[in-house]
Parts: sequence; C-alpha cells; structure tokens
Amino acid sequence: MENNTKIYRILVINPGSTSTKLSLFENERNLFTTDVFHDSSVLRKFPTINDQLDYRMEVVRDFLKENAIDLTGVDAIVGRGGGCCSVSSGIYLIDDRLIQDTKEAKGGLYHASMLGVQMAREMHRQYGGILLMMDPPVVDELCDSARITGIKGIYRRTATHALNLKETARRHAASLGKRYEDCNFIVCHIDGGITITAHQRGRMIDANDGGGGEGPFTPTRMGSMAVTDLIRSFMDKTPEEMRSLCSQTGGLSSHFGTSNSDTVHRMVEENDPQAVRVWNAMIYQIIKWIGSMSTVLKGKVDGILLTGGLLRFEDVGKQIKESCEWIAPVSIYPGEFEQEAMASGALRVLRGEEAARVYPGKPVWSGFFC
Repeated sequence: MENNTKIYRILVINPGSTSTKLSLFENERNLFTTDVFHDSSVLRKFPTINDQLDYRMEVVRDFLKENAIDLTGVDAIVGRGGGCCSVSSGIYLIDDRLIQDTKEAKGGLYHASMLGVQMAREMHRQYGGILLMMDPPVVDELCDSARITGIKGIYRRTATHALNLKETARRHAASLGKRYEDCNFIVCHIDGGITITAHQRGRMIDANDGGGGEGPFTPTRMGSMAVTDLIRSFMDKTPEEMRSLCSQTGGLSSHFGTSNSDTVHRMVEENDPQAVRVWNAMIYQIIKWIGSMSTVLKGKVDGILLTGGLLRFEDVGKQIKESCEWIAPVSIYPGEFEQEAMASGALRVLRGEEAARVYPGKPVWSGFFC
C-alpha cells in the first residue's frame, strides 16, 4: 500500500526528427508534455544523428531553465529506445552496453530515436534516478514463418512503433474488460511512418518493417515496390539518395515536394486530382496490409486499432472502416500514447510491480539452428 501512495516523479524523453518531446509525470498524472523544437537548418550541419546530442541537450536544458522546471530528486528518467540489438518487449535498465549498441545502430535502425537513451543518461548525470528504456522500435516477437525471405540467409526484421502499438492494444483490451494477453488485434500506427502489426495473445507476431521501407508508402517513405522497379529507378542514385527515398524523401514528399500532411490534405479537400489520387492510394495500401494481417491471425481478430497522427483526418479512418470492418470492429485512437507508456512502465518498476530487465547485448533471435 505504501508504494501505491508514494509520489514518484518520472521524466520521459522522446526524440523525433526535429524536436524532442519531454514529459514530467507524478505517478499517473502528467504535469506537462511539450515538444522542444530543434531547428532543422542546424541539425543538417551535423554529419550523423549521434553528433546532434550536445546541441539537443543544450536546447532542452535551456527550455528547463527558461520555464523554471526543477528536476532535482527525480525518481526515474525514461529514454525512448532506438536501434539497439533486437529485444523482447519490456522495460530495460539503460547501461553502457545498451547505449553503445544504440549509437552503433546494431539493430539496423538509424533514426532520431537512437538519441533517447543517450539524452536520458545525460539528464541522469545531473539529476540521478533510475534509468530506463521501454519497448524500443526493434522489439522482435515475430513468428518463424514471418522471418523467411526468398534469399537464403536474409531474414525479415522488425522496426515498428512498438511502444505506441502495444500501449494502444493494452488500453483497448482494458476497455473490453480483457487482458492484452487474451486478445488478437491488428494494430496500425499511421503517421509519418506507418506500421501495421498482428498481435496474438500479447505477442506482435508479424509486422511490416516500417523502418526498412517495407509496407505502404507514407508521408516520407516510398514503401514496398517491385525489385525490378527499384533496380531501374536506383541505377543512377547514390547510396545516400537511396536511403533518403526509403526514409525521408519518398512517399508524399516525392509526389508533392513536401511531407507536410496538412498541406497535402488541404489539396485533397480542394479536390486536386493528383492529391486525391495519391492520398487515397496511400490509404488503399494501408487497407491491403490490414487484410494481410487478418489472414496471419486466421480471421480470429478481436479488433482493428488505428492510432497515430494521420487519424486527425476523418477520411483516413472512414475509408479503413468501410473496407475492413467486416473483419472486426475498427477503433480509432488519434495521436499516440508513447509518453504515457514509458511513464507507466517506469511506475511499475518503481512500485516493485515489475522488474526492469538487463539488456542482453545480442539479438533476441539470430537464426534457425536446424
């Protein structure tokens, strides 16, 4: 009882491409959440994402000082995980090995999230508290059949919005009076990146590799294409240009010169023929991937859950419902629950309800042995 009445202060750090989202919680209560902006013209000057650390920390510290936010005595600092070696779902202690593997992107994901654990450690040096990471993008719970490709020795991997996907599933299960571990869901994060996942009794057994460019095209990513088309279109491009199309300049950005979904959707509302065609094609591809995940679950689907920033546009949810509600009820959770998920995980550790895991320093799955 004592643990449940004690007030714990939890700082959550979630770096994105041009901002760092900060939240301060007292137990379940969110005292504030804010996006601390980082000027993209400044970020472009740094050769690598890791090189942005000192600049981002300076901006964050200036924000805390300007707003008279005192973190002295904070009980836990949670940093969003990045591309460390693949892990099982859960809450992990941040240690030197985890930070080094994340900096080296050993899990194959090169993304601003790799700064989360690094920024958390910098704050920890100043304020103390336990240091935690929860459900990084490289959570791997794939079933064996989902791993195989048509080339020997090359296996599919996961790079998803695991943190938000799993929290959305847990919340929806609770709304049904059930446990996440007793349900089958198709959960879709739909925003600048799009990941569509099959959850079977608490395990994410299949997913498109959103970080690797697989799946629907998105505001910034080109999505899946025929290999022959890729060879033809990439013939004269540098590796940097190829990577950019996979993660930054593909999708809506390629079609319209901007990844700003509000700008593109405004064109849709004005009945611009090209905008309507491309926007609806993006939704169409999402629908196809949802259909494929329903077969993974053999049609036994308790719900299709839609979350992410693009759900602020009503036509996205409406079109998906029209095409997919025959599979299972479609529920919409606009935005995301990443900050709340990380704070809840830290609170469970602080209250002794769950033990934080030690990062193993090797992939959770490394090949078949027969």
